This record gives sequence, structure tokens and C-alpha cells, in this order.
Amino acid sequence: MRILHLLASPFWSGPAENVALLAQAQRALGHEVTVAVDRKRRDVLSEEPAVPRFQSLGLLDEGGLTLSVKSSPWELWSDLQALRGRQVDVLHAHFTHDHLLTRWGTPKGAVRIRSIHAPRSLRASLPDAGAYTVPANHLRAKLEGRHRPVQVLPALVAPMFEPPKDRKALRRALGLEDTHLVGMISTFQESRRHAVGVEAFAALVRHRPEARLVLVGDGALLEVTRTQVSAHGLKDQVTFAGYQQGPAFAKWLQALDEVWILGLGNDWSARAAAQARACGVRVVAVKEGALPELADAQVDAPTVDAVLSAALSGAQATTEHPTNHRIASDILALYGQAEARR
Repeated sequence: MRILHLLASPFWSGPAENVALLAQAQRALGHEVTVAVDRKRRDVLSEEPAVPRFQSLGLLDEGGLTLSVKSSPWELWSDLQALRGRQVDVLHAHFTHDHLLTRWGTPKGAVRIRSIHAPRSLRASLPDAGAYTVPANHLRAKLEGRHRPVQVLPALVAPMFEPPKDRKALRRALGLEDTHLVGMISTFQESRRHAVGVEAFAALVRHRPEARLVLVGDGALLEVTRTQVSAHGLKDQVTFAGYQQGPAFAKWLQALDEVWILGLGNDWSARAAAQARACGVRVVAVKEGALPELADAQVDAPTVDAVLSAALSGAQATTEHPTNHRIASDILALYGQAEARR
């Protein structure tokens, strides 16, 4: 099967990694798969660019698509013509721009699939597709009226996310104490609720004085969070690890005992929770996106008391997350359902 994923973003963030892992797993199952991304916006200094990543994986599509929300009318027309001339069996659109483009540019004989990665994309104006994916079970009902197959596309996890061989040695290498380590692993922005996390940690240390907090990431609220930590007198118990990526990020995650995920960003598949579970790290999480399916302990509301209660509960989930092979196989079956209904 010839599969072209469309991802109108220049950034290696949001759903990009999940799309890359899905494409790799589909290739491993014997299919011809490429990913087209935004080739217009080249100056993306604030975030890691997607093009080098997809290129290094051998997944970058070289079919001449600009695929950018900043495209001129002429570039949009050019993309439409280029798409119509492609020899593919499946066009898998991931963003609204991609879906609108495929609405008018799907080549004859190809099926059009749309992945929804965040609830804001579930609008009445959503164009028709042969099938849809959503990031969490509770969002399936939003598409039932379309009478098209709908399936959950879970977070896929790279092989480097696995339990550490020697957690004590890893902690020494990272300059961390060998004690109870709680982590938050996200961009410092309002939706991730670091302020709640720091307040909850201040409450936690009254129950577990040996606990330490590790904050991995950067962002607009980083200095505000530093100030909050200092105000609570927690500077010696909180490590700011900075922005980490790739194997380095995996190591910081492997060093933790538990991770608190108190809000999601652009990707509601909750990939960070799946990565943590793969590393043997306990997940304490709010009820957003796919987090309820991945959390060991659920936070009923994003409050200090609720986070503290979940952290102290000791709850452990018993469900296993599907493998990348299983997820890719299920999505290929969805393509087949869409084709059969044409």
C-alpha cells in the first residue's frame, strides 16, 4: 500500500513524533510510506524543525508539496495539482489545512483519512473523509453522526523508552539524589499547570520529606515557576533540568519514580504518559485526552488537594498499552474499512 501522511507543520512537536512512529511502523509492515510537512516556514528558531527529523528517518516526502498555512493562493493551487497527480492509495491528513487540501486534491482511487489530534478540530465544518481517528475514546461520539469508521489512534512509543538497567547509576550520572523523584515533563505554559504542581509538591514534602521534584522543559513561565519554588523554600529540593530531547529526554524520564501530567497541549494522545509507562514510571494525571486510559492514578480536578491525594494513593494501573506494531496494524485495517465503504 502507498501511504502519504500530510502534516502541515514545520515543527517536531505536537503530533509530529506520533506521525513519524506510525509511518515507521507501517513501513515495517511492508508498506510504502512518506510524510509531507511544511516546507515554507524555514525559520523555526523557537522549536525543533521537523524537516531534518523526518529526513534522517528516511520518511520525508519529496513530492514538491509546500503544505503550509502560510501558502499563497498560487502555492495552494500548485499543491492541489501535485496531489492530484500522485500515485497513492491513502492520503492521511493530520491537520485542518491538510484535510481541506485533500478534500479537493485527493487523486482518483485514493482514500482520504483524517486524524483529529485535539478537540478544537472537531467542528461542524469538518470536511468528509473515508474514516477518522481520534486521540481518546471519549471523542469517538463526536463523529458518530458522520456514519464513517472512527478509531482511536493511541500514542506510539519509541524503543528508547524502556525501564532503566540501573536507575541508581542513572541518577548519579544526572546529578540526582537516589530518593523518591517526582517529575513534570512539559513546556512551561499555563495549560500544563506547573503552578498547581509546585503547590502540590510543597504539600507532598510534608508527607514525604525525602521527595524531590524534577522539572524538565522550558517555556514562557519558566522564571515564574523558579520564583514560586524559591518562595516555598524548595530550591534545594527542585531540579530544573532544562529542555531535553531524544535519548537525553528518555534518561531523565527513566530516572523518575512518578510523573505528574496536569494538562495537555496540541496532542491529546498523551504521548508523555505512554512514554513514562514504558519506562516503568508511575503516572499521576488529570482527566484530559487519553490520560485516563494511561494514568495509574487519576486527578479528579486540577487542584492541589486532588494532585496530592492521587500521588499518595499508591494506585497502579494494570492495563497494557498497545505496541506500535499493533497500532499500525489497526490503522491499516481502518484504511481497509474506508476502502470497502466507497
